[in-house]
Amino acid sequence: MDYQKQYDFWRQDPYFDAATHTELEAIAGDEKEIEDRFYKELEFGTGGLRGVIGAGTNRMNIYTVRKATQGLANYIIKQGGKEKGVAIAYDSRRMSPEFADEAALCLAANGIKAYVFDALRPTPELSFALRKLGCISGIVITASHNPPEYNGYKAYWEDGAQVAAPRDAEIIDEVKMVTDYADVKTMDKAAAISAGLYQVLGEEIDSAYMAELKKQIIHPEVIKAVADDIKIVYSPFNGTGNIPVRRILSELGFKNVFVVPEQEQPDPNFTTLDYPNPEDPKAFTLALKLAREKNADIVLATDPDADRLGIYALDTASGDYIPFTGNMSGMLIAEYILRERRATGTMPANPAMVSTIVTTNMAAAIANDYGVRFIEVLTGFKYIGEQIKLFEQTGSNNYVFGLEESYGCLAGTHARDKDAIVAVMCLCEMAAWCKQNGKTVWDHMLDLYKKYGFYQETQYAITLKGIDGSRQIAEIMDKLRSNPPKQFGELTVKELRDYDRDVVTDMSTGAVSATGLPQSNVLYFDLTNDSWCCARPSGTEPKIKFYMGVKGDSLADAEEKVRKLTEALKEYL
Repeated sequence: MDYQKQYDFWRQDPYFDAATHTELEAIAGDEKEIEDRFYKELEFGTGGLRGVIGAGTNRMNIYTVRKATQGLANYIIKQGGKEKGVAIAYDSRRMSPEFADEAALCLAANGIKAYVFDALRPTPELSFALRKLGCISGIVITASHNPPEYNGYKAYWEDGAQVAAPRDAEIIDEVKMVTDYADVKTMDKAAAISAGLYQVLGEEIDSAYMAELKKQIIHPEVIKAVADDIKIVYSPFNGTGNIPVRRILSELGFKNVFVVPEQEQPDPNFTTLDYPNPEDPKAFTLALKLAREKNADIVLATDPDADRLGIYALDTASGDYIPFTGNMSGMLIAEYILRERRATGTMPANPAMVSTIVTTNMAAAIANDYGVRFIEVLTGFKYIGEQIKLFEQTGSNNYVFGLEESYGCLAGTHARDKDAIVAVMCLCEMAAWCKQNGKTVWDHMLDLYKKYGFYQETQYAITLKGIDGSRQIAEIMDKLRSNPPKQFGELTVKELRDYDRDVVTDMSTGAVSATGLPQSNVLYFDLTNDSWCCARPSGTEPKIKFYMGVKGDSLADAEEKVRKLTEALKEYL
């Protein structure tokens, strides 16, 4: 791609607005900046678009959003889904409302009705809404937990999950075929509304969504019993979770919910957050300060599009608040649901729990303990959503719970994506049960460790930006494939799973078999002593990620084992 030629075209052509021309004039002569903005198209990948906001082909702007939507519209029309319409939601980021409208008006110009929320909403509510409305597709404008300069665009299909194979590749092909911006359609908003091609969504969807969430409550009487005593601190990280989280907790009867004031209202600059990510301990600074003032039992935070939940819980023995990984909080919710569904006779026939290959091995141990079928899928919640659809089509199983290590889970089938609102609700019910039984959430986590083993996981990531970065990431993956390690420190590689080549290799015998999962650029090393390591280039950031897990005899033992595994990986690299 001739980046200078593209830069000149965007800077001068009257198709692009005056603000775009002005922004691009300001970088004239800055060769590196021009190259970064124009050396490629912002890739419409399997999860949609995500990038820095700004003018250029490699940026998030109204033109790249329109272009992506035109490709999606072309695909919808070819699939005969034009009459079903598309639901659209957006978060609190810069340009989110504008991008949502640009997508809606492109769809409308193609004769496809757009249902657009009247204000910011969580990603899982979009998943619910498009199925409720019978739409063919859905769009969420969000960059999830990325820094403030980013925004993104996620595409969903009629089952409520993000588009999966082979449909994802087919949509990508349609987007790639839109090469001329003059081919991208749009129309006036007033005209779209007048033509019945732009409809605003609001309270009716919110109430229906809340009603579905409440179906996942197992013991409302437990919540009622401790409602006066349990204290919860919550931060929506200046995103979409504030209203729905407070509403559901209030309607369930929780009385002492304290919201971090500095992070309560939408703020596209995330002024008090370096990184609005529940995985980042620094993001909890203000929430923990409030928790200490209120003597809170638990501290909760949802990311800006409210599909992921982070928690801290009070350890009364030390007086400290203990951070929980997504694996830990997921296991607390999963074990509570499986235990109490079985105890109350509300477990469905042929129950199943679904997890990703980089999620804790504790998930399998808990599922097996409660007689629940355990299924592993590739990284990405759309693969969990795909399993729910498969269960419904075949009748083979009934979905009970699904989770991934990156702080995302789903109880129920009202949505087909991870849902931090239902996760908050389930976590708070579990915390209420702990309170009624005279223990903390941290106490209960220790009980699970003692019963199932001290599982611990970690992640090591290498960030490599730009053209050279992409090449370096590819070289690392090639090295791991062509010369795979036989040992990680004291741990022996038992099996290597190459999901890109669909090959599982037994490292002791050389025997090979198929992975049984879709193609993906992922390598998984199954190690001795119930340990593992997995390498995967990120689909949304310029990173290569290494996921690792171990099982220890105590917290200290597990921490030491995971430290040694991480050091062994770094040494190999």
